Amino acid sequence: MSLPTQAQDALDAFAAAGGWEQRARLLMQWGERLEPLTDAERNDANRVHGCESQVWLVGEPQGARWHFRTASDARLIRGLLAVLLVRVNGLPGDELAAIDLADWFNQLGLGRQLSPSRSNGLNAVLKKMRELAHA
Repeated sequence: MSLPTQAQDALDAFAAAGGWEQRARLLMQWGERLEPLTDAERNDANRVHGCESQVWLVGEPQGARWHFRTASDARLIRGLLAVLLVRVNGLPGDELAAIDLADWFNQLGLGRQLSPSRSNGLNAVLKKMRELAHA
């Protein structure tokens, strides 16, 4: 399965980052690229439960493919969400179901920095994406 162009861009950018400090800065920058959610979209129905930070997720089908937008109150989480979105946006539901979250973050060199709670939160986001895609 080939990577979406933006996912490959993320992989290249993070591979070029020397250490954790550079990757953390890069994450913050990627987090600023998130498409904003409206105040109305930041509601309880769109809230992802299982995250320590507040995270909202909106998914829209575009034909057979999915487009997600997300927001969080935490800067580092916004960055992690941004690199998750470049990996999953534009995928059909069946490919979404096959995404290996741990593998993706390991490829980016971020796996070791994911605390169990962050990992659980990102898994909760991916789970909600899959639920939306199969609703």
